[in-house]
Amino acid sequence: MTIDTFQKSKLLPKALAFQKFLKNTQKNWTTSLSSLESKSSWEIEHRPSSSHDSIIHHIANGDFIEKGAVNYSFVHAKASSQVAKAAKTPSLVGQYFVAMGISMIIHPKNPYVPTVHANLRYFQSLEENPSWWFSAVIDLTPTYGFDQDCIHWHQTCQKACQSANNQNHQQFKRACDQYYYLTHRKEHRGIGGLWIEQLNQPSFTQCQNLIESIGDHFAIAYVPICQRRHQMPYEQAQKDFQNYRRARYVEFNLLYDRGTQFGLSMGSRAESILVSMPPSANWVYDWKAKPGSPEEKLTQHYLQIQNWTA
Repeated sequence: MTIDTFQKSKLLPKALAFQKFLKNTQKNWTTSLSSLESKSSWEIEHRPSSSHDSIIHHIANGDFIEKGAVNYSFVHAKASSQVAKAAKTPSLVGQYFVAMGISMIIHPKNPYVPTVHANLRYFQSLEENPSWWFSAVIDLTPTYGFDQDCIHWHQTCQKACQSANNQNHQQFKRACDQYYYLTHRKEHRGIGGLWIEQLNQPSFTQCQNLIESIGDHFAIAYVPICQRRHQMPYEQAQKDFQNYRRARYVEFNLLYDRGTQFGLSMGSRAESILVSMPPSANWVYDWKAKPGSPEEKLTQHYLQIQNWTA
C-alpha cells in the first residue's frame, strides 16, 4: 500500500483538517514570537521530496531569540525495524504509514528567559482499517527560576486540557516529568509541562481537540513569561551559567530524545533534526553552585517535581 491508500482513507478529511491546523499553527507560533524580536526575522525554507514535505521556519542572532526553529513535516514511507523501534511500535515493521507534525525549539538570548520546546504530531498506518494516534509535548526549561513563571506555565497547560474537556492534566504532567529526566545526572531537564504519547482514546475528534487546544495555548503560556524577562539586565556570569545548563539540553537530546532518534532513523535531513541544539554550550568539570545562590536554587527547588497548580 502507498500514499494512494491515504488518499482513499475514511480518515482523510479529518487528517487533512489537522494538517491545515498544523500549518496555520506554525505561522501563528512564529508570529507570536516575532512580537518580541526587533533585530532578526524568520527565514522560511520549503523542502519537498517524493516522500517528505518539510517547511522550516528558523531564526538566529536576534535580540530576543538567539536560535530558534518551528518546523512542519509530512512523511509517508514504509517502516523499517529502526523506525518501528523509534516509534515504540514493533508491529509497524513493513507497514506503510503517514506522519505529520510541527516541532518548535526556542533558545532565548537572555538567560532569564526560559528555553521552550513543543511538538504536535499525528500518525496513521496505511491499511484498510488503519491504526492512528496523536502526540503532543510542551515543556519549559528555565536557567533561572521564578515562581510566578512556573505557576503561569502550568496553569495554562491545565487550561489547555480543560478547554478540550480533558481531565487528565496531572497524568500528562507526570509523564512529562518522567520523560524529561537525565538519568545519568539524576536531575530533571526543566520544569515540565505536558507529555501526551500515542493518544487514540476516546475518539478521533476528542483527541484532535486536545492536541489543537495545546497548540492554541502555547503563546498564552510562553509569551507573558518572555515579556516579563527578556529585558532583564544580566552579566557574563549569568550567560556562562546559561551555557552550562544548555549542555544538559544537548545531553538529553542526543542520549534520550525519541524525536531525535526517530528522525535520524528515517534518514531525514540532519540539519532539520539537530536544529533543536542550542547555539552554544559549555561543559565545566565538576562545577558547583554557590550555596544559597539562584544557580543552586534552580536544581534544588525549580527542577524538583512540584504541583504548581495547587
